[in-house]
Amino acid sequence: MLRKRSQIRDHHEESRLFKSRALVSFVGIILLMCVLLANLYNIQVNQFQDYKTRSNDNRIKVVPIAPNRGLIYDRNGVLLAENRPVFNLEVTLEKVSNIDETIADLQQLMPEITPERVESFTRERRQTRRFKSVPILTQLTQEQVARFSVNQHNYPGVAVTANLKRHYPYDKVLTHVIGYVSRINDRDMRRLVREERAANYQATRDIGKLGIERYYEDILHGTAGYQEVEVNSRGRIIRTLKYVPPSPGKDIVLNLDIELQLYVYKLLDSRRGSAIVLDPVDNGVLAMVSSPSYDPNAFVHGISSKAYNALLTDINRPLVNRATLGIYPPASTVKPFIAVAALQEGVVTPTTTRNDPGYWRIPNSKTRPFRDWLRWGHGVVDITKSIEESVDTFYYQIAYDLGIDRISSWMNMFGFGEYTGIDIHEESKANMPTRDWKMARHRTPWYQGDTIPVGIGQGYWTATPMQIAKATSVLINHGEVIAPHLLRATIENGEQFDLQQLEDYETYPPITGVPEKYWNIATDGMRLVNHGKKGTARRAFTNMDYVTAGKSGTAQVFGLAEDQEYNAEELEEHLRDHALYTGFAPYEKPEFVVTVVLENAGGGSSNGGPVVRRIFDHAILSEKEESKP
Repeated sequence: MLRKRSQIRDHHEESRLFKSRALVSFVGIILLMCVLLANLYNIQVNQFQDYKTRSNDNRIKVVPIAPNRGLIYDRNGVLLAENRPVFNLEVTLEKVSNIDETIADLQQLMPEITPERVESFTRERRQTRRFKSVPILTQLTQEQVARFSVNQHNYPGVAVTANLKRHYPYDKVLTHVIGYVSRINDRDMRRLVREERAANYQATRDIGKLGIERYYEDILHGTAGYQEVEVNSRGRIIRTLKYVPPSPGKDIVLNLDIELQLYVYKLLDSRRGSAIVLDPVDNGVLAMVSSPSYDPNAFVHGISSKAYNALLTDINRPLVNRATLGIYPPASTVKPFIAVAALQEGVVTPTTTRNDPGYWRIPNSKTRPFRDWLRWGHGVVDITKSIEESVDTFYYQIAYDLGIDRISSWMNMFGFGEYTGIDIHEESKANMPTRDWKMARHRTPWYQGDTIPVGIGQGYWTATPMQIAKATSVLINHGEVIAPHLLRATIENGEQFDLQQLEDYETYPPITGVPEKYWNIATDGMRLVNHGKKGTARRAFTNMDYVTAGKSGTAQVFGLAEDQEYNAEELEEHLRDHALYTGFAPYEKPEFVVTVVLENAGGGSSNGGPVVRRIFDHAILSEKEESKP
């Protein structure tokens, strides 16, 4: 009996416990259902717009559209850089049933599809969606396009496509001026991201790498457009919802005269050197040639490693723009500039005369003498004759009297040791030496003997041809300092050439306080260099119908021992002197400044002078009237 009661009691206890647990479970379920309903309400109602936007982001894509690049013209409207259609053979992967068999068949039809090209295609297709096309052969010729077109029905999924690529019709003649565009690389993209311009290049494959193309990239590139498209789950475009066209880049007009550029390039005839022609009125660059050069079109389409290494290892260094990156002792071309500084500083006067025995020695010293280029000397010399006959000893004394501090300060005002301001990035400051520079570079103080060769443009002094041309312009403009510049004007896309908008050019503080007669003494000395009875370049400038002025320079590549005589025929070519010449014409109203540097060519008067003469004749006279030196 007791056991039965106990069992009944246990049963009631279990029943009560079960009901309690069931109630708790029911309440828990109700609470969880409430949480679920609340969350559903939050998602469906409160966050509806957010999820709708996310859904649209998955359904709607913004596809950027690259703008057409602006064109480049010379001052007369001749096209220097254009956009040409390029034909490519491309494969759409999802439309090809057997890709390996298709490629093998294509190679039979198009032998130009090399194993290297197939390997590149294979790498690229692995990173491309199946519904997009991948190029297997680029830059098809008309014959190749025709050959494939008649057989296209045998190759489903393979087609010829066209896009615009940059082309330079004057190839190597303008490489160091215009530069080139090439594929955007990781370094370019990092720079674009840093400058917050990456969004404008999402659809662009090429970017300016050198010269004008790089310097005026922002003007030439334009603004990207876009289209909003609806895509499926695989990313395939179903329809276009919105289209915003791109804005093409502006066309630009350069100061260059391509006819003159071609003439100067042909005149240098692949010799190592450079030639610059400026308009002294505004320092517009009419011609700028660096020789030897290379074809920039190879870089547009992707130059091979073999071809690029050949350029890198070429002993003539065609990749270097010698006009702005070539660094040479300016030699005697600087004597007219030194003369102006000496006159203004009072270390000489217009009537100062000195005797030149053919050498000069630092006063009260036993150091070896500094020699003149004319062993027996020039006799009694004044400031004008010192320029006409390029008397070294006269400028040794000037350098000794001025000192390096005043020389450096004055030559900085002429533009030496500074960027010229030309509108390309490839430029060197070269070196205008100072005491601080020598201490920082060589960890030794500046000695008096260091100053003397600076007086004739040697020693630690180096310059670029563009710096010499700019300094010549400063001289004939009596202290007005203008940056040499290539850009002349811009043209809005689609407008006529005669609607160009002229661009401003950069100017610098002028050299003030110098009397006109001092400038005239220097330029008159340069006139006598070409037309005086003892002018160093008189042989190159005989029988002329107009008057010119100039100054030659012969830059030593290495120093001679005291008892050593210079003999070019006994030296290897790379050890021979550089020939420099800078001048202007016509003398009374200058229209052209010409500066030429010929590497390892010898004397400036005998080698640089005739080249400058021919450029003057070509620029000033008609071809029929052009006289021969």
